[in-house]
Amino acid sequence: MIRRFGRDRRGNYALMTVLAMVPLMGAVAIAVDYTEMVGQRQNALNALDAAGFATAQQIVAGASDADAVAYAKNFFEANLAHIDPANTTLAVTLPNNNTGGGTLKLCATLVYKPYFEPTAKLLLGGSAGSTDIGFSTCSEVRLKNTLEVSLVLDNSGSMKELGKGSNKVRFDLLKSAAKQLVDQLAGQAQQMRQVTKPVQFSLVPFAASVNVGAGNASAAWMDTTGISPIHHENFDWTTMSSSFSSTKYAEKIAGIWYAKGTGWDASQKDQPLTRFSIYKQMKRISACSLKNWDGTCASNATFTYAPVASWGGCVESRPYPYNIQDTAASTTLPATLFVPMFAPDETDRVDSSSRPANNNWDVDAPVSSGASDAARQRYMPKYFDWVNKVTPAYGMDAGPNTSCSTTAITPLTDVSTTAGATLIKNAIDAMADDGATNVPEGMAWGWRTLSSTAPFTEGRPETERGNDKVLIVLTDGANTYYTPTSVTAQTYSGTNWNYGGNDLAGSKAIYSALGYVVPYSNGYSYGRMFLGTDVTKDDYSNANYTKAMNEHFAALCNNAKAAGVMVMTIALDLDATKTAEKTQMDALKACSSDSRFSKDKTDPSKPMKLFWNSTGATLSDDFKAIGNELSNLRIVS
Repeated sequence: MIRRFGRDRRGNYALMTVLAMVPLMGAVAIAVDYTEMVGQRQNALNALDAAGFATAQQIVAGASDADAVAYAKNFFEANLAHIDPANTTLAVTLPNNNTGGGTLKLCATLVYKPYFEPTAKLLLGGSAGSTDIGFSTCSEVRLKNTLEVSLVLDNSGSMKELGKGSNKVRFDLLKSAAKQLVDQLAGQAQQMRQVTKPVQFSLVPFAASVNVGAGNASAAWMDTTGISPIHHENFDWTTMSSSFSSTKYAEKIAGIWYAKGTGWDASQKDQPLTRFSIYKQMKRISACSLKNWDGTCASNATFTYAPVASWGGCVESRPYPYNIQDTAASTTLPATLFVPMFAPDETDRVDSSSRPANNNWDVDAPVSSGASDAARQRYMPKYFDWVNKVTPAYGMDAGPNTSCSTTAITPLTDVSTTAGATLIKNAIDAMADDGATNVPEGMAWGWRTLSSTAPFTEGRPETERGNDKVLIVLTDGANTYYTPTSVTAQTYSGTNWNYGGNDLAGSKAIYSALGYVVPYSNGYSYGRMFLGTDVTKDDYSNANYTKAMNEHFAALCNNAKAAGVMVMTIALDLDATKTAEKTQMDALKACSSDSRFSKDKTDPSKPMKLFWNSTGATLSDDFKAIGNELSNLRIVS
């Protein structure tokens, strides 16, 4: 029996099972804890990634630093599933470059408290103690940069010249290089389908002035009631008082000139008299059924009337300081409104050298023969007294549209679409080279196309992070504004137009975006040319006008960069041996921003200035370099 008992193994299974239960239960406990730990770790990582993307969207939308950090913490904890937030910590590192995107970094720590491991340790003969398990992980989100670029391109007459080192004219070289840049950035933009409007371009052709588009005549930012202090600076509406005509006269009421009397047509009667009014009310005889021997229309003829001219779309420069600012236009601050250009008809008389006025496009009648030339220039009835003969209409850069020679601005357009890229490139091809050079006016309008506020509202909000606003400014010459005798007159002004114009009216300059240097009346101490400058105020020379415009340009550059706009400048074929051109080159370089990526080749400790001293031969390569610089702004990791 004893031997059978010794050989009997039936109870061993129970004993072995009891002995094996301790490690088996420990293993099960560890497995359960491990599975739970892995699950919690993955949940924390998922919550971290989700919080990163959600917080990035808040930052792009303009959230403050404090709000972004609080949002990240709340979002992270809300997505931890069954993890106790008390067992986690979150560290948020915000992007350090508000205008260039940057990286948002979120790091979380999780302390896992095992369910069974403490008991398992005791069962296995271990001692009690902390069994918490900690781990940490990080998630980075690179804010996806969007890009808004304004091409501010010189369309002055000198762009007709051959580019240095090239057998092509500068204008053709510029058009080719600019379209190449659009294609380069558009190709990259098309790969970023997850971003709305990743790259946008605007185009601002400039010469003596800038064309905002005739379709904006009734825009809220235009001066449609004549309240700007410069709106009537060349007009004397008192010459159309009721004593002149009881049926068609002008009356000033509460600071605004109104059309009064039964002689006005229904669309103008009792409405404000403005430059738009003159464009609409001026008529010419386009045809008559019977003519006299001298070409005039017979009194018994049937007349056909047509407009003398339509507003071409160009605007005058606002008075300082608004000419160098992006201040929103408002009727509560009339000087901020934009005024349509209207070049006054100048005197019919010639000077002692038989030179006509620069822009004599209408007859002075019915002004008295003894009136001074200045009085003739500001005499208003002449615009509503039609010549008794067939006369042609005036187009761009002629008659009242003199100095308005460029095509209209193209607002910011998404070039990630084929239609958008084509629109910008077609606008580049349509540019026309004619006129003087007013770089500050072109740059100011480039800035306004990038702005999120009117006149053009296509720009992203200035508070939106991850978006860069870039001005690319190119010119082939110094700023220019001309005295009447230094340039030829309009061909229709008089017989000796090619001898230069006269200044019998004492305006001291031809009419352009800054008006006359000595206007009739604008409420300021000086003409707009000299406002806000330190130049000599009684030096009426081309060189002094250039100095004044250079001062405006320098102040404008500082204002734009202070507003977070990146400025890239290009001097095309400028000659450093010529004082005026060397001054322009220095001004363009000083205006340019520092590169965020490239170093100065002569001093690697400094950033490269975003300025290119180009020639016709290097322009294409320089635009490629600009494209590479812009591409760096959009790197997404």
